[in-house]
Amino acid sequence: MTDFARLLHADGPNPEHVAALQLYGRFVGDWDAEITAHGTDGTKHIAPGEIHFGWVLEGRAVQDVWIIPRPAGSPAFPIAGNWYGTTLRVYDPSISAWRISWFDPARCVFRQQIGRAHGEDIVQEGTTESGELTRWSFVEITGDSFHWLGEVKPAGAADWRLVVDVRAKRRKG
Repeated sequence: MTDFARLLHADGPNPEHVAALQLYGRFVGDWDAEITAHGTDGTKHIAPGEIHFGWVLEGRAVQDVWIIPRPAGSPAFPIAGNWYGTTLRVYDPSISAWRISWFDPARCVFRQQIGRAHGEDIVQEGTTESGELTRWSFVEITGDSFHWLGEVKPAGAADWRLVVDVRAKRRKG
């Protein structure tokens, strides 16, 4: 392992905020996913994907990589596009919430959100450069699965629109 990889990676949560860090820490590991993209016209497109979560930065953050669709060189996934991006999730005790940054350099998509527990779920909220509100939620969370919802609400719209939903299952072994 290079010094960079060794210094980025952490073996577990930092003891300073261990309980708070488990909000996302419970996802650490490798996941297979089924992704459904929802068009404004009611069309749906489904593709396989994979997600990998790990502890980073002395265990003070959780980083993930989302790859959709899984096969390298796959044609563009309708509506949502192909994802090969990473999220850095850092717990900020000053606001009792998580500061979240998503980077997908191939599609030039960059998002910032604030994430918090909402009952048994996790809800992340932010705004795009064009003023659309974003809401990304982890729901139906178990030790071996979760359902992720990616929603947008254009400025002036009354309702949220589901763009992508992901059903993930933890890889065995």
